[in-house]
Amino acid sequence: MLKKRELSDCRVLFDLMSDPAVFPFVRHKASSFGEFLFITKQIIEQEEQGNLISRTILDECGHPIGTITLYDIENRAGFIGTWIGKMYFGKGYNQAAKEAFLSELFYEHQMETVYMRIRKENVRSRTAAEKLPYCQRLNENPKHSFVHNHANADMYEFYYIQKVRYTMHIEAQAAMSEVI
Repeated sequence: MLKKRELSDCRVLFDLMSDPAVFPFVRHKASSFGEFLFITKQIIEQEEQGNLISRTILDECGHPIGTITLYDIENRAGFIGTWIGKMYFGKGYNQAAKEAFLSELFYEHQMETVYMRIRKENVRSRTAAEKLPYCQRLNENPKHSFVHNHANADMYEFYYIQKVRYTMHIEAQAAMSEVI
């Protein structure tokens, strides 16, 4: 479902990212394949330096369909960004990728909080975030100044996922499956 970013996936990912239904919501936009390749190289280097964590999302056949990245890592927290190619919308890949990535972030990288910053006009992503039972909408709570320090905050809806709440959800799911 997820793998480390590789340059060999760039052609497929660039083509998927270029779709007008996807492009406006991608954090690192590229107008050419060469630019996308350069950005991907930078992302791989930034991960090696511990500044972010990025994965390629795969379909059930192992084909690249999008990316998921934790940016702006600070104090065991960061912002998650996800995009998936249009032909994969509505098929459950986003939620499955988020759950796999959150498990990696919380249990392998010791993150405590993951924030999501979603453009207000991106109804599809806001709806997907609100379907996650462990995801909470962020109100104007001063303890979350980490989020509110970002420019253009009024353009976004903010959400957050805490390791404790995510773990409780995973344990409840495991308990339910044991009962069945």
